[in-house]
Amino acid sequence: MKKLIRAGLSTIGMFSPPLAGRIAFELWRRPLARGQLREAERAIHEAARVEVIDGIVTYAWGDGTRPVLLVHGWRSRASRYAGFVERLLDLGYSPISYDGPGHGDTTRPMGTILDHQRIITRLAGRYGDFEGLIAHSLGVPFALYAVSQGVAAGRIVSISGFADFGYLVDKFSLELGLRPSVQAALKRSIERELFDGDPEIWTRFSVGPGDAELLVIHNDVDDVVDPTQVDVLLASYGSKAQFSGKTGLGHGRILSDPAVIEEAVSFLDVPEGLDLSA
Repeated sequence: MKKLIRAGLSTIGMFSPPLAGRIAFELWRRPLARGQLREAERAIHEAARVEVIDGIVTYAWGDGTRPVLLVHGWRSRASRYAGFVERLLDLGYSPISYDGPGHGDTTRPMGTILDHQRIITRLAGRYGDFEGLIAHSLGVPFALYAVSQGVAAGRIVSISGFADFGYLVDKFSLELGLRPSVQAALKRSIERELFDGDPEIWTRFSVGPGDAELLVIHNDVDDVVDPTQVDVLLASYGSKAQFSGKTGLGHGRILSDPAVIEEAVSFLDVPEGLDLSA
């Protein structure tokens, strides 16, 4: 299917880059496949308190104290964090998560980074300031943008994430072999259709400097988010970011790796004021 799409867009792009850009936009804005609930996740998924907020399916575990927000990525869902939820509950945290627009059990159509900011802000208002935040893949820029706009999150863990908002288009364009003129048309379509024609979104929604302690976990071979994004993320966020490299886990399996789960949760569980560099 991808080969047919590549060939079709290539042909159309030769004669009408704007038309090819509009077609590419319709493909770009849809995940095409929803992440399905896995059997290994079922027990944790069914143990959650489920609430629908503004059409978004949200999940909560624990007694409400020490809330930690979990933000999933593209074609994923909240249940992918089952291992994290179990460990957080063991330590007395209350995990909170949601299925983003167009994902998991949420039936609302695809949204933008602004939709995610709104739901994260609503969850913070519902459950209180987050003691920690863990995000994966596309969830990383979504979560960090919400924090930059005032959501309190204590310590933050980025797993297989990226900093450059334009990476979304760069990666998509590379996979479909889009000509530069078609890629430019795609970006204009995104600006026009989703952000009122604002050409500054590529800067505005990229990760910027942050005040919270940030742990960046990334695999050395990742076919979804290139490991070079680690350097961009670390440089963009600033001195409070630190890196932990992994190998052999890829982009998705890293979320179910026991060592990654333990490292991420332990990072959140460091007592306030403790100097890890000592």
